[in-house]
Amino acid sequence: MFLNGFRMTETYSKDYFTALPAVRCLQGIDIFRFNSPVTFFVGENGSGKSTLMEALAVAAGLNAEGGSRNFNFATKRTESGLHHHIQLARNARERDGYFLRAESYYNVATHIDKLDEMPAFSPPLINSYGGTSLHAQSHGESFLALIQNRLRCGLYFFDEPEAALSPTRQMTLLVEIDRLVKAGSQLIIATHSPILLAFPGAEIYEFSEEGIVLTPYTETTHYRITKRFLNDTPGMLRRLLED
Repeated sequence: MFLNGFRMTETYSKDYFTALPAVRCLQGIDIFRFNSPVTFFVGENGSGKSTLMEALAVAAGLNAEGGSRNFNFATKRTESGLHHHIQLARNARERDGYFLRAESYYNVATHIDKLDEMPAFSPPLINSYGGTSLHAQSHGESFLALIQNRLRCGLYFFDEPEAALSPTRQMTLLVEIDRLVKAGSQLIIATHSPILLAFPGAEIYEFSEEGIVLTPYTETTHYRITKRFLNDTPGMLRRLLED
């Protein structure tokens, strides 16, 4: 475990993120601990899981739009100031770190191509990602190219990695997560995917109006809703679509 946990320092009412139930919950505890190599953040849109993910990644020295510690670019500064109020409790200094952020992955791919146009980059940086420009692949293929080729052993943050992946490729990602864990990695993942949430031994923290709660897989809202929909698709559609 590279990251044992984190604690919140004082925030101010003018900071918009203080209105998030997740942030209020964190302010009420001494330390938030990570007890598993894989930790999931799950919850409704707007619950704060991606805001916290971003803050943890930036506090760990990673670029807000994604990439490694060597990436230092900004298409537009939209990150919250929450990272200023987070103190990480590290157990050991990780050899590698990476932030995979689905919504800005295009910007990361563009930055890699730009760096490789510079004479100073030899061998090309893209070699670490499989040798083919991430823009020359489908969205899902480029995600897996990063994970399968670039990531080895380190502290990795994934924000909604399932966004570009089919159900089959999400299962491929489960295999890659297992590979990374066996290599000694620690992963913190924000997701909406019931498939990814099934990873054995992972801790799942559900974000809601009540704050952040450690929740068994089969008790998460995402699992229960998906199971209910698949078990009674006609009935669910009738209730959803009836006038």
